[in-house]
Amino acid sequence: MAVQFTPPTKNVFYISIILGVLSIVLYLLGVSGAIGGGFQTVSYYAFWLAVLAWLVMTAGVAFKGI
Repeated sequence: MAVQFTPPTKNVFYISIILGVLSIVLYLLGVSGAIGGGFQTVSYYAFWLAVLAWLVMTAGVAFKGI
């Protein structure tokens, strides 16, 4: 039994794009120093937000056909 990959729904796509853009904005704000807490803390959260965006898109592609 093979997994059938299908395009994600629009909502899953939009959610993952929003999370990805938020992670980029958070990272850029951390680089510029506009957000307190230090660059390492802000980049840590930006990284995990980007991973979450990727996981949402992956789940949307893998589980839509089920």
